[in-house]
Amino acid sequence: MATVLNVLHVVGAVFLAGPMAILPMSAMRALRTGERGQVATLARSTFVFSLLSILVVFLGFGLLGVADERFHLSIGTPWILGSLILYAIALLVNLFVVVPAMRSAAEGDASVATRPLYGRIAGGSGVSALLLVAVVVLMVWKP
Repeated sequence: MATVLNVLHVVGAVFLAGPMAILPMSAMRALRTGERGQVATLARSTFVFSLLSILVVFLGFGLLGVADERFHLSIGTPWILGSLILYAIALLVNLFVVVPAMRSAAEGDASVATRPLYGRIAGGSGVSALLLVAVVVLMVWKP
């Protein structure tokens, strides 16, 4: 069971949390080329993938439940707690900074008006991506 949960956890991280970090970067390109419809679609997709990435956390909790007692793992284990906090921040940045900026940019009509939104998308998605990289480092390194 642990192997199945581990595989699902990693696959979920790649295919659910990965797009959460990458889709806003595609939206910035679409914004630069004036493809507002694509930006709107990418905003919806980023929102959905961000919410679906919560499944990765639940799979991680499942892994904690079946972990061998000799590893003494719990939610209070520093690298697990740190990963959860970093992920939660990345999720909140995506949901409350990046996606709203993408939605607003998709509704805008002039490229000058979208410059601050472009910066918000770039900054927020960059922070979110770096936080997710830190989560991956903690998951692999397990200090």
